[in-house]
Amino acid sequence: MHFLGPILLLAAFPSSISAASLIQQYPALQVDLGYAVYTGAFDASAKLNTWKGIRYAAAPIGPLRWQAPRAPVTNRTITPATEFGPICPQNYPSVPNAPFIPGNEDCLFLNVYAPSNAIKQPVLVWIHGGGYGYGDASQDMTEIIAANNNGFVVVALQYRLGAFGFLSSAEVKRKGVVNAGLLDQDYALKWVQKNIHLFGGDSCSVTIAGNSAGAGSVMYHALTNGGTSGTALFQNAIVSSPYLPVQNNYDATFPTQRFYDFSVAAGCPSSGSVFDCLLSKDSMTLQQASSQISTTQTYGTWAFLPVTDGTFIKQLPSKQLLAKKVNGKRILVGSNANEGALFVPPTISTEADLVAWLHLEFPNVSDGDVAKILAAYPSSSGPVNPNDPMFATTGLGPATALNVSQVATGQQQRGNNIYAEATFVCPSYWLASAYTGNGRTAYKYQYSVPFGGHTDDLPAVFGPAQPNHSDSFVAAFRSIWGKFVTTSNPSISAALASGGQPTTSSAPNPVTKFPAWTASSPQQINLNITGGTPYTAITLFGATVTQFQEPGLKNAFSVASANTWEGGRGTRCDFWRTIAGKVPM
Repeated sequence: MHFLGPILLLAAFPSSISAASLIQQYPALQVDLGYAVYTGAFDASAKLNTWKGIRYAAAPIGPLRWQAPRAPVTNRTITPATEFGPICPQNYPSVPNAPFIPGNEDCLFLNVYAPSNAIKQPVLVWIHGGGYGYGDASQDMTEIIAANNNGFVVVALQYRLGAFGFLSSAEVKRKGVVNAGLLDQDYALKWVQKNIHLFGGDSCSVTIAGNSAGAGSVMYHALTNGGTSGTALFQNAIVSSPYLPVQNNYDATFPTQRFYDFSVAAGCPSSGSVFDCLLSKDSMTLQQASSQISTTQTYGTWAFLPVTDGTFIKQLPSKQLLAKKVNGKRILVGSNANEGALFVPPTISTEADLVAWLHLEFPNVSDGDVAKILAAYPSSSGPVNPNDPMFATTGLGPATALNVSQVATGQQQRGNNIYAEATFVCPSYWLASAYTGNGRTAYKYQYSVPFGGHTDDLPAVFGPAQPNHSDSFVAAFRSIWGKFVTTSNPSISAALASGGQPTTSSAPNPVTKFPAWTASSPQQINLNITGGTPYTAITLFGATVTQFQEPGLKNAFSVASANTWEGGRGTRCDFWRTIAGKVPM
């Protein structure tokens, strides 16, 4: 049955065209990777070929735990690629009611979505987020491909998570590898270079993209090997809310203590070869231990994170980005209006509460450094007034994210914004700045559709869209991403930008000529909506907010100075660089 399509295709062309050339030009559903043969599926409504659950590396089990990824074992049996591969073991952060969700260590699989007529199309490689602890590659890519006229191929990959992907200590590095999850991603990117032509993709036109820890991963691939890899694995990058938590050296106190905590939870003594003992343990014992340690960290954080290893990751991002030592040529950077509230305990009422939380969140900084943080984020030192109004800021002032949002005011909002900027927003500024000059180009936007919380942008990119996402906003946002993938420039048409609505302004919509971020003029596009009908929504962390839905929604895209945004965000991001080595980040 799977061979009927190619046979009919051959009959439709002159006999002078060889079967071999047709198979090369029009990827068949059966794909031979050398080590394996997979048969995909054709989605007639979307005109897409899909291959799910393609193994890209050997199962990292037994003696391959905490080792660099290896080539898959050869299996020439034709395998249906119609189901997602098993998910990796999952770890949630320290938040109320964090679940334990078992996975499968044999999880190094990827999925490919390709237009049925794809011939050397650009490629988007998606790296999922989830704090380096949870997530998978099951995101459906059909909608973003369709929104861009089936103009590119998408690859979505999985990588080792939690203790399986990011266990670190001197012993782990001596007997195995640290940053195993990042090495998995790197191996998958090399798989794309070798094999994507079989699916109709162009290995010389690759954009890597991610959100949160996925965007943090993209950042690390921009930094890997000291930024000397050039365009060997990708040309462009899209980073949406890049997650940069504390990044320790591989043998520092924090990752080493997590290594021993994990070993004790798994039933391995802290004396002798802990690593060898861990290799002997069954998967479920290790999964439960990894989850246990992760959920007992500081509120909103994970236990197992990327580290500076001296080889793959050689420097702190804050330092290497400042030196502009990066891979790739172009970057599209995004952040959201309210990144921090999901990760900050909702119990900060006084400045004393804030100081105590800062010492927990950034244990390496001194009292003097905390005083500098408070000075960089000025506020009344009084307690939160529960009667203070909460509302979305415009970014332009006079009220700013320093002191108010839709979910917090005063000291709580102060903490929310400190976390947002230190962990997500300032890394996005640093990334944009790193791609200025030297023949590189950067673009920056902020997703401000209320509420604008962390990951709230993803449904607008991939679907299903939420009630506060109008059809016109979704079409424009997906086109911004798609144009960057296909043309290396996120500028979109005036019709898409306006959503078909008449405009009273004589000036062109700024996204029709998306401004580049430059050292002398760091500009960003503010992606928002106006109008609409208010409704009540519940955030991921249980807060009640007002959002707006149809009828009446209109796109509201504007250009703004990133330096003066939200009361001087550029200056605050410069401040974080001054203490980044102590954090470290």
